[in-house]
Amino acid sequence: MGIIRKVNTMNKIIKKEVLNPFVKLMVVEAPHIAKKALAGQFVILRVTENGERIPLTIADYDREKGTITIIFQEVGKTTQMLGALNEGDFILDFVGPLGKPTEYEGNLKKVAVIGGGLGTAIAYPQAKQLHSMGVDVDVIAGFRNKDLIILEKEMKEVSNRLFITTDDGSNGNKGFVSDVLKRLIEEGTKYDLVIAIGPLIMMKVISNLTREYGIKTIVSMNPVMVDGTGMCGGCRVTVGGKIKFACVDGPDFDGHEVDFDEAMRRQNMYKEMEKESVEKHKCRLEDIQNA
Repeated sequence: MGIIRKVNTMNKIIKKEVLNPFVKLMVVEAPHIAKKALAGQFVILRVTENGERIPLTIADYDREKGTITIIFQEVGKTTQMLGALNEGDFILDFVGPLGKPTEYEGNLKKVAVIGGGLGTAIAYPQAKQLHSMGVDVDVIAGFRNKDLIILEKEMKEVSNRLFITTDDGSNGNKGFVSDVLKRLIEEGTKYDLVIAIGPLIMMKVISNLTREYGIKTIVSMNPVMVDGTGMCGGCRVTVGGKIKFACVDGPDFDGHEVDFDEAMRRQNMYKEMEKESVEKHKCRLEDIQNA
């Protein structure tokens, strides 16, 4: 007699969209998570029984429809497997919301929300929540080129002003997000808070810039998260001279207190292992296709 497996009828992919050649969006049916999700939190998912768990930040949620939106880049084995799923398929495990939601302290009137590359997908819910609170929001998003720009329409809807830059100037605005922020500050814009989400080096540059002007800055350390529970220690960061874990103590921290150099060194430790895992996955896929 064969083994009877329970068929998963939850975590159904309601919508799948390709945002650019490297990034995909999925809307997942997850009413229990959607009911409690807040900006800054994340989910942990697993695609197959023998697969790894990975954390992905919640890009959006709809409490009425009971859905969670995730946006991800196919850079590793698991994200490639996730990207191969289609509308109507089910994600084996989908757990959350996890992590501490972003805390907005004080009477905020003007906030700059900054996203770098894929970090824009995580910056979006921050801008959306602040905009719904009546805060005047400037969104600054940076990409390598115009073909990689995502969520432009959505960001326009949740901001008072939207600035999009590209490294190569292919969208007509060449430069970095830090250049735009510095220009706006020097033109007289008074920000109560800056939220920066993206590559570690970008968040470091933004934090160094805002430190000069005495502007409180929040950064998301989700780039260093691995298993999403704090157990592996991969997300260990030094904040204000103390050891913190992005998965359980964050992922949001005061950008002026984060040791970015240490975080970048730790992040680079996993690149070779991730590359090896991806290559093995590709070889197995080729064997299946050629069989």
